[in-house]
Amino acid sequence: MKIDISKSDRSDKKLKAVFTDNNNKTKTTHFGLKGSTTYLDTGDKELRKNYRARHQKDLKTNDPTRAGYLSYYLLWGDSTSLNENLKDYKKRFNLK
Repeated sequence: MKIDISKSDRSDKKLKAVFTDNNNKTKTTHFGLKGSTTYLDTGDKELRKNYRARHQKDLKTNDPTRAGYLSYYLLWGDSTSLNENLKDYKKRFNLK
């Protein structure tokens, strides 16, 4: 499965992820509240720790294509770089 990240075309969302499987079937997920501040913006580790504690429940779906996963690992990931977080995400979930 392949993932592409770009700016969301929805007025209330920051980003969108387009997942493409081996049969060229796509799934689009919009995520991140537009206008909100994330770890990418602030680098505040305490905010990240609190966000992750509140949103740990989002990972119970076991579906990395869901908005909760994308926000948790991309917007609130270990790095303040979206590209670094995306690399880690791809590796973690075996995506291209």
